[in-house]
Amino acid sequence: MSRTTRFAGSLALVATAALVASCSADSPAGESAPAQAAGSSQEATPAPPPVKISTNVARADVPVDRELHVTARNGELQKVTVTSGAGKLSGDIARDGSRWTATGRLEPGATYTVKTVAEGAEGERETQTDRFSTADLTLDEQTYASVAPLAGETVGVGMPVIVTFDVPVTDRAEIERHMSVTSTPQQAGTWHWVTDQEVHWRPKAYWKSGTEVSVDVDINSVDAGNGIYGQESRKVDFTVGDANIYKVDMDSHQMRVFSNGALLRTLPITTGEEPKFTTRSGTKVIIEKFREKRMNSETVGIDSDGPDGYDIDDVEYAMRVTYSGEFIHAAPWSVSSQGSANVSHGCTGMSTADAAWLYNMTKRGDVVEYVGTERPMTLYNGYGDWNADFGSYSQASALS
Repeated sequence: MSRTTRFAGSLALVATAALVASCSADSPAGESAPAQAAGSSQEATPAPPPVKISTNVARADVPVDRELHVTARNGELQKVTVTSGAGKLSGDIARDGSRWTATGRLEPGATYTVKTVAEGAEGERETQTDRFSTADLTLDEQTYASVAPLAGETVGVGMPVIVTFDVPVTDRAEIERHMSVTSTPQQAGTWHWVTDQEVHWRPKAYWKSGTEVSVDVDINSVDAGNGIYGQESRKVDFTVGDANIYKVDMDSHQMRVFSNGALLRTLPITTGEEPKFTTRSGTKVIIEKFREKRMNSETVGIDSDGPDGYDIDDVEYAMRVTYSGEFIHAAPWSVSSQGSANVSHGCTGMSTADAAWLYNMTKRGDVVEYVGTERPMTLYNGYGDWNADFGSYSQASALS
């Protein structure tokens, strides 16, 4: 082979080698391109699910005892505002933002607007407005409560708390769960149902003088049973004043007047003539006071024109201690018997001067303890709450 031929052959081999080298260099790139393409075509991260806001009520005829909830899925509640013509409904958002729960209760026959703001996982803001209406109630389907003592009143150490309903309560336990009595200093006590329309609360022992008491009758829209709901919650604060306790001995015809443990005076008195008009023994409490009061025997079942009848227009310094008609009052017509004999129709009589003095220091709730007869004071004839031991008294609580 000539040198020219070998040189040409060498050039061909180099060219071929270069071509093969070139193909070898491009081949991996060609093979990796599809892999890179595959990588660039992977699915994008899915968008988070949208926030969903919902309530637990229908649009109409929602029962007033329904506890309203607003919930958020796939997000957290930021603000919930619930309003109606009756005002704003209070409530709280759970720590994790998943639920708002009403702390107030619904009103009957009202339309509510629920405005909710929530935040999604990526900070997106979601707002929603819902509306619903509650079922209406007739007056016969609502029970309203009145409370004694009155707000701001100063009462005696024997005064019970009395809650009276205008429509009977059949679910006493549910209503009782929504009533409370708190005091400073704190004193143990209990509710006691007298009837379906009246419930009392008394402490275990007489109130301590100077006690501040708060009564919370939180019954608005609470199910009272038999299709009836409580309406208009009430809160009453009152004060316990001086510890006035009057001790009446019907055998000795004397009343000893104590205030804050000190004996102030001993008054001669007369009580009911036995056996016809025997005054009751037991613990009584001043129910109400009258500077002057007409007293007619017909109100206690005695013919005013009969031999034992009476009708006196202006009995002075009258202080009622029973519903059945026992009073402490001025009795100038029996002064000669006061301190020595029982000659009344059941009331506790004393001189006009003594009655005026006692009347001026007496307040509702002061205690009068009677001894000396076999006729007992009953639990419900006035504020007779102290004529039962605390254990027996507490058994009439619906939650005992």
